[in-house]
Amino acid sequence: MTYDFIVFALVGFLAQMVDGALGMAYGAVSASVLLAFGVPPAHTSASVHAAEIFTTASSGASHIWHRNIDWRLVRLLAPAGIIGGIFGAYVLTGIDGDLIKPFVTGYLALIGAFILFKSVRPFPEKPMSSSLVVPLGGIGGFVDAVGGGGWGPIVTSSLMGGGAARPRFIIGSVTAVEFLVTVSISATFLVALLPGHWEDAGDITVHLTAVAGLIFGGVLAAPLAGFMVKKVPARPLTAAVGILIIGLSGFQTWALLR
Repeated sequence: MTYDFIVFALVGFLAQMVDGALGMAYGAVSASVLLAFGVPPAHTSASVHAAEIFTTASSGASHIWHRNIDWRLVRLLAPAGIIGGIFGAYVLTGIDGDLIKPFVTGYLALIGAFILFKSVRPFPEKPMSSSLVVPLGGIGGFVDAVGGGGWGPIVTSSLMGGGAARPRFIIGSVTAVEFLVTVSISATFLVALLPGHWEDAGDITVHLTAVAGLIFGGVLAAPLAGFMVKKVPARPLTAAVGILIIGLSGFQTWALLR
């Protein structure tokens, strides 16, 4: 158990350091690792979002402290992201884990490919309409809940691609909203237990060590988020993260096909 805690604490620390620098990948990296360890999709998403309550709170506070927030973006993204996340979590808890697992691993591989693509494609300088920001938040919340990650890769990359604001303000704002989305998703997983909607949740306590490790490592790294986004070269790190997620998802897909 101690070994598992250390492993997942290291995963949480490294994933959160990357997330602090890029505004994405904590969920996708953590979910990919948990799936590779055999954790069911619904348990994976619940575990990652439980950890993210703590990491996004700390990371968001760091971005506020470093004044990396565009409050207009926060007001546009938050309501849609919360609604999308709640819907996605409720849908996921009603689907058999073995049935959806190949789709989740495939989705994470696509997220990895998308991140890798963004590392080599220059972001265009063009304004993004407010009418597109709201549905983007809804889509990001939904796929984040279903896949256990994806809010950052979808929302952060799209806002940067649309030139919605300077990169540091996009990353800070998306991270701040992610805390609200994460709390909503986690609350939905909890509420789904009460009427028995989440039938596959009986043995989720088996994964508490992994969750505790992700929380511990992520919270240690999260206060550095506001600093990381200013100092770390984004593109090489983005490419490395994309390759890592593709590799983990590819391994899991291969294991499922054996």
